[in-house]
Amino acid sequence: MVAVVLGGGAGNRFGASMPKQLLTLGGKTLVEHCVTAFRQAPGVDDVLLVMPPGYADEAARLVGNSVSAVIAGGVTRSDSVRNAIAYLAAAGLPAETTGVLLHDAARPLVSQRIIEDCVIALSKHDAVGTAVPTSDTIVVAEDGVMSHVPPRETLQRCQTPQCFRLSVIARAHELAAADPGYTPTDDCGVVLRYLPDVPVHIVPGSERNIKVTYPGDLEIAEVLLRSGPPA
Repeated sequence: MVAVVLGGGAGNRFGASMPKQLLTLGGKTLVEHCVTAFRQAPGVDDVLLVMPPGYADEAARLVGNSVSAVIAGGVTRSDSVRNAIAYLAAAGLPAETTGVLLHDAARPLVSQRIIEDCVIALSKHDAVGTAVPTSDTIVVAEDGVMSHVPPRETLQRCQTPQCFRLSVIARAHELAAADPGYTPTDDCGVVLRYLPDVPVHIVPGSERNIKVTYPGDLEIAEVLLRSGPPA
């Protein structure tokens, strides 16, 4: 199985002078935390890192030979995923048997338990997502007005890794790329939309597996890191 750490975004919402995945958490960059987690995980044979153009050399210096390649990201997240898929296809990996774990570099506290669960689930299924049940009531809003309240017990919040057979995610993104009216924000959504006959199974995530989007998230991650290893 191949883990792809997706750090190709600019992190504009964070507001830093550099991509947020290069910010420091507990003495290491977010990218280093993620790469280390997957490199240490049993069942993960290889790790790729996707970075914004112009940051490949810095990323390579940070992670050294812990990754097999640093790939240039694209304009959007889906572009970055497609670049990684193209790299794997060019490497000649068998699409029907190769598993791909796609993980956001902005989630530096992913645990070995989550990765192990994903590896096991992907050995049985073609598509796997990590998610946690929502504790909040979620509303659908239109023009600033609540229009619908879905049953909370049916709702979960997506995390990463999101994991797929290479042939499945490659085909889903091929179809998405041909649809100019759709801008994906995650890969499970791409599979659900374009390959509806492929079930996306759920692996339990963790409230510690937070995504660093805003400066306050980094402060929370620091507290979680100091509290001990993620479970």
